[in-house]
Formats: sequence, structure tokens, C-alpha cells
Amino acid sequence: MHLSRRDTIRAGLLGGVAVWLPAAATAAPAFAAAPVRWIDGAAPAMHAGQTFGVAWPRGALKRGSRLAVRSAGVAVPAQSWTTATWPDGSIKWSAHAIPADVALAELSVTRGRDTAPQQPVRVTESAGAVVVEVGDLRWDIARSGEALIRSASQGGRPVLGPVALVGAVRSDPLHGDPAPFTGAIDRVTVEQRGPVRAVVKIEGYHVTGERRWLPFTVRLYAYAGSAGLRIVHSVVFDVDATKDFLSALGVQATVPMTGALHDRHVRIATDRQMLVEGVRPLTGLRRDPGKAFRDAQIAGRAVPPLAEMAPAVRDTLDRIPAWGDFRLEQPNAHGYAITKRTGPGQGWVDSAEGARAPGLAYVGGPAGGAAIGVRYFWQRHPTALHIDGATGDDARLTAWLWSPEAPAMDLRPYHGTMGMAGYDAQNEGLSVTYEDYEPGWDDASGIARTSELMLWALPATPPTETLAAMAAMQAQPSQLMTAPAHLHAAQVFGDWNLPDRSTANRKAIEDQLVDLIDFYAGEVDRRSWYGFWNHGDVMHTYDADRHQWRYDIGGFAWANSELSPDLWLWTQVLRTGDAQAFRLAEAMTRHTGEVDVYHTGRFRGLGTRHGVQHWSDSSKQPRVSNASYRRIFYYLTADERVGDLLRDLVTSDQALTRVEIGRKVPGAKRPVLPPGTIEMTFGTTWCPLAAAWLTEWERTGDTRWRDRILAGLDTIGRLPHGWMTGSAPFDMATGRFIDQNRKIGLSHLNAVFGAVEVSSELIRLLDVPRYRAAWLEYCRWYNAPQAEYLARFGAPFGPRNLREGHARLTAYAAFEEKDAALAMRAAQEFLSGDAGLGTWPADPRRTVAGVVEWPGVSTNASAQWGLAAIQTLALVPDALDRVPIVAPDAPGRKRAKDNGRD
Repeated sequence: MHLSRRDTIRAGLLGGVAVWLPAAATAAPAFAAAPVRWIDGAAPAMHAGQTFGVAWPRGALKRGSRLAVRSAGVAVPAQSWTTATWPDGSIKWSAHAIPADVALAELSVTRGRDTAPQQPVRVTESAGAVVVEVGDLRWDIARSGEALIRSASQGGRPVLGPVALVGAVRSDPLHGDPAPFTGAIDRVTVEQRGPVRAVVKIEGYHVTGERRWLPFTVRLYAYAGSAGLRIVHSVVFDVDATKDFLSALGVQATVPMTGALHDRHVRIATDRQMLVEGVRPLTGLRRDPGKAFRDAQIAGRAVPPLAEMAPAVRDTLDRIPAWGDFRLEQPNAHGYAITKRTGPGQGWVDSAEGARAPGLAYVGGPAGGAAIGVRYFWQRHPTALHIDGATGDDARLTAWLWSPEAPAMDLRPYHGTMGMAGYDAQNEGLSVTYEDYEPGWDDASGIARTSELMLWALPATPPTETLAAMAAMQAQPSQLMTAPAHLHAAQVFGDWNLPDRSTANRKAIEDQLVDLIDFYAGEVDRRSWYGFWNHGDVMHTYDADRHQWRYDIGGFAWANSELSPDLWLWTQVLRTGDAQAFRLAEAMTRHTGEVDVYHTGRFRGLGTRHGVQHWSDSSKQPRVSNASYRRIFYYLTADERVGDLLRDLVTSDQALTRVEIGRKVPGAKRPVLPPGTIEMTFGTTWCPLAAAWLTEWERTGDTRWRDRILAGLDTIGRLPHGWMTGSAPFDMATGRFIDQNRKIGLSHLNAVFGAVEVSSELIRLLDVPRYRAAWLEYCRWYNAPQAEYLARFGAPFGPRNLREGHARLTAYAAFEEKDAALAMRAAQEFLSGDAGLGTWPADPRRTVAGVVEWPGVSTNASAQWGLAAIQTLALVPDALDRVPIVAPDAPGRKRAKDNGRD
């Protein structure tokens, strides 16, 4: 008989026969095929190739097992590989790629051999180049020099010339001539060779004069059946913010132009009808060239022979202006403009305006051309698409990630010292604005940004409908995801359940989980949380007096992963597969893993606490660079860039030898640390690091990282007060904590940055009884009533915060120890609404002066409420049914607050 988690809970906690089946004691589960679904529900009209991940229960698939993709039982061309293994060597996560435009329903992954596509992707290497072939399409990728791609050809006919990274920098944000720069290749690595997907990684620097800076990583993805390359473009901004003002950053392709000017075409996607232009227009003239000529130019075909054109037009073609340059500028999220001119030195003519361009442009003709598209085009403003030289032999097609027409980037600190040169004054500032300021630590140097583009090399000008579909596909790519029920059965990523609305209380909690994500997704747009540096993040706390978020008040501004919103969103994605939640979490992962984290310099591997600028706070910690916030996205998509970020974190503890996190805590006694050690908190530092080591161990099988985790687990468990000690000296060489016989040191932050989730995973994976006991003790006693705590431990009983969020710790202890009374306590803690967001059955959103509000909302409380909701539903669902929900305005109810230094 198979017992589900819920069956176990019911039996163990609420009056039945106590049943407990630890994972290590159960037989290997029977293999079951993995259903895979499109997150939007239906198969897309077009996609450029798909990669997705599948989780497998421990022991279900032996190492080396072959897997295949099926659609209603019929083989689908696919490419499969393993991305993680369980400790016993069985497959934990596999990744699968399918060709472009394979959009079948009823997809599944099962045992079997991959089926190769009819026209597989082929990769060949030489000393000077990597050649990727997809059918008749050939991409020639450089190994050195400035051009990432030297050329592309269709059936031997060149359709694309060199493709390079370009940009410019100024010494003043508003004045002075920009100094251009371009990318230069250092290293090229072929990461995958087909047959469905090839991946080429290009690394290098940008160069201006003698300066090599702005290190970049560009990955090129070729899928069978696709005429395009997916480009994932990452750049680290190792700038001096007081001297370097980037005024342009982009990807530029050269497009050979052949044929008569009236047979050259420009297409620019808009949020209305597509801009369809001939370089020399044949429509709208005073004299009609003939319907066949007009139709051909609009359709993107070569016009009929000129002998068939009306003489009044044919004999005066040279009198019709030819338009060589086009500009689409998206300076903000709410408006774009398209202009064009005949050539340099001539005036620009307004062409079209609108709100939000999807971000695609094409230039070429009946003999071939190129299109480029940018994801998050209007969300990551100021962006632009430029076409230059369409009347010449070669046009330039440029996707600007930062438009040269916009003001330059200004990454300088937003305020001066303000008398806060010393720690005492800085702590005073923290107490009033919630900003942990320190001169020189509000430094943007070392942050990064990853952008996603598509580049198509096309044999002819596509129909307008096809280009519109390409634009829509790139603006919001489709995504395959394993069905939540299969992921849940695999028991990955801690404790979570599938949605359950079977009782009134469960329905109220589930509805609020949906409402909260709806609210934040709506706030992104209502508040225009957009822009190159901001997109993907959300604000920390709402200002009900001004009816807006506290964008300018210290630590209440950008959230920067404070209290795990990333983890909350991804856990909700796991259990629902919801497209809105997925895309909100994906954008947040792209932001927080890049912009909020340092990738080079003295803070490398650390993230920045929440603030007015994403880099402005002086608290640099692993709790923000946290691997727990990236792992779910990595395994669901096998995204190589996020894989790089996770690998970079494996040695991020080294940064703590340079940065003392607790250096400014007022009144704190500095412990004497043994040589070779640093002070390390368990929850905000060690657990994020352990998540990185766990990921590296399961990705590679390298037991060094397992052993480093075991050293920490064992020595935390050996401390007299275990997890309740809070922190201890950490030996950098061995990964062990040093016992100094310290007293209990509780913090409301220690368990709210992924510690709950990673501890649950590690306890399942590794048999360390001392750690399990220490963690269960912490879970039982953090939220314990004061009288019970004092009777057990004595004074002092310090302040507690986030009681509602910590209810999931109580629930975990109740579940593990089969304690029905503790389960009821957990339910009461969560549903009380004390020191948290609160749960209520009515929709709490309201409109004030036309602005949607959620009274008392803060992102940290929302995230902790969301995680606590999911985990208490998973661990103590029946207890939740027995506790009445407290209304938000009930007398004596404690509101969410931010007390104590974090």
C-alpha cells in the first residue's frame, strides 16, 4: 500500500495509527512516465525550440538510463541529458530539448531512445571557427576577433554578414562625445553538439582603445528546424561609476543587400499593425505602378519584370526617395516612436508611434535577409532597433539593449555621506530610513545583466504574418514544464503540496496565494517596475500615506530577494504550473541573480540587501546571492547561464574573509575567532552556501561538496544549543563549525532565507541525526509560547518577529515528530495573522484614488506568508481546518512590521 504525505500526516497527527516511512526505508518507486505541459495551457503557434527539465523519484531511474519524448505515444525528435543525480547515483533531474515548432499536445518523457530529427543540428570545429549547420542554414562562428558570428548562409548563398557586440561610453552622463567599443573574443566552447540542440559559449571583453573591460558571456543556441539562433547575452559592469557612463550597448548584424531598391524590404513589429516598408516604396504614389507591383512589395516578394510596370512609374523610379535608415526607439514602458530618413545628413521623418513594441525588426529582400528580436524589449527600456544603410551594399541591423539616443547609464550613488562616516552615525541612519549605508560600499561595479535575443538568417523576406508570429514568440516565449503532480511525486525542493480547495480554510488560503501573485504581477505594470536595471524586481513596502511604494526610503525600496520572494514564487510554480507565476518568477530570477549580486571585485559572490538602488546598501551577504533562489529555475529549464551563476556561488564563502557582515551591529561583543575561521550565521549564510554546494554535488557527483555539507551539518548538531546557537566560528578549510560553548542566539531572520527548504532537503538526503535533532529543536521552540520557552530554557526570552512565517517551522516539527498538539499550534500560529500578512476569505484589495492597494502589504511579509501557507498546507492540513481564520481588522491582531536590524 502506498501512503501519500497527506495520508501520513492524517494518521500520525490526528488520531489514527502512527505511520512513518522515511524515504531511505522505502523500496525504489515504480517508474512512471512524466507528463509535460505548456504553461499557457495550449501548444503555441510558433516556437524556436524548447528545453525543459524533469524530476525523477530517488531510485526510479538508474544512472545511464535512456529517455525519450513522446506525444500521445508517438516518438518526438529529442535530445536528453542528466542535470542532477540522487546520492545513490540514480537520475534526479533530466533535461530534454525538442526541435522548433514541435508543438504537440500530450507530451511525456519516458524510457526509450531519443529520436533524431530529419535534419539534425551538426557542429564541426576547426582552429579558426565553429560551424553549426541546421539543414541548409550554416552559421560560421568565430573563435577570435570582434565578430561573434562571421557569416550565415542559406544553401550556400550568404544572407548574413558579421555579427558583433557594440556600444559606447562617455565621461559625462549628459555631455561629451561617446567613445565606441566592441566585443573581443577570448574563448569559445562548444557545450552541446546536437542533434536537436547545439550550444556555443563565447567569452570575452569589450575593448575601447587599450582598455579591456565589461566581460561578457554570450551563448548561441541552434535548434533543429529553426532558422534562428537564440542569443543569451550576459555582461558584467566592472565600471567606475564616477567616470564611466555607458551610452550604448547592443548587438549589431551586417546584412548583405542585393537587388533593386524597390525589392528591398524593412519590417518593424509594433503593438498595432506591422510597419511594412519598401526601401523605395511603390505604394501610395501619384502614379500607380500596377497592382501586381504593389502586392509584391507588400508581400516581400520580388516585383514582376520592370517591362510590365506602368511607364509613368518605371521611367521615374530614380525620382522616388529611397529610405536607408530606420529607428524604433522605446525610451520608456509606455511609448515608442518610429522614424526614418533617406540617409546621413538628411532629416528624420516621423513614421509611427505606439505604446509597447514587441521588439523585432527585419531588413532584406527576396534573396535573403535577417531579423533580430529582443525579449523584454519595452520592459527593459531604454531600448531601440536601428536599421542603417539599407540603400547600400550592406545594411546594419542593431538591437540596442541600451539605446544610444537615451541619456547614458548613471550608476553613481544616489546620495553623499551625509555625516555618516562612522558606524554609529550609519546605525542612526539605519534606524530612521532602514538603509545600511557605508561610504564606498554603495558601488555598482561588479553587477551584471543578462538579455535574451533571437537572430534569424532568412532565405527571403517572410510574410508579414510570419514576422508578427516571430515577434510575439520572442516577446513572450512559450515554455514546457513537467506536470506538478509528477514533480510532487519526485519529492524535490522541500515540503509542498498540490493545490487543495476541499475545505473552507484551505480554499481561503489557496485563493489568497493566487490573489497575492495576481496583485504583484499587476503592481509590476501599475507601478511601471520596468527599466534595464529594475525589471524583475519588486518593491519592499507600501506607503499608504502617499499611495505608492516607498521607492525612495532606504531599505523599504527595491526588495532584492528580501525574505525569499523568489522562493515563494517558484514553489507556487512547482505546485500549480501557472504561467503568470512562472514568468514573474523567471523575470525575478534573471534580475536578482544578476543585478543584485556581484560577479567580480571585492564583493564577488555576495548580494546586496534591499535598497533605493539595487547596489546601494552596504550589507553584502550570501542570503541575497542565495543558490536556493536559482535552483528551481535551473532544473525546470536547464538554463546554462543560471547554471553558471550557481557554480560561481560554490566558492562565494571566500568573500566573507574580506567582508564582515556583522561589523556594525551596535553593542555586539566581538568573539575571538580561531585562526582560519570566520563568523558565520547558520540560516542567512551557511544555508545559502549549502544550497550551492548541494547543487554542485548533485550536478557533478563531486563528493567534496557533499563532505563540506556533512561537516557543517555534523558540527551544528554537536553544539550544546545546536541550531539555537544562531552562529559560530566557521573553519574555512574544513567546513566545520567551532564550538565556543555559546549561549542561545535567536534571530527572526535566520530561517527565512531558504533555511527551511534546504534543511528539509538535506535531512532527506543525508543521514545526520545530530543535525536533524538540532533543527527540530529550533523548529519547535522558535515560536513557542513564552511560558513554555522560559520553563525549558530560562531567561531571556527575546523579541520574536515573523511569527506567522515561522509557523512552518512548527509544522515541520509536528510532522516529523508526529505531534498532534504541535500541529494545532502551528495552525494557530499561521492563521492568527500575528506579525505577518494574515489570511482572510474576502479579497483584500481595494482602490484608493484609482490606485489598487493591498492594505499593509510588504513583500517580505507576503513571501513569508506564501511559503508558510504552502508548507503548512503540505504538513498540517487537517489542523488548519480546525482553526478559525482571524479577520485582518480583529482587535489585538498584530500587524506586519520590520523590527530589528537585518
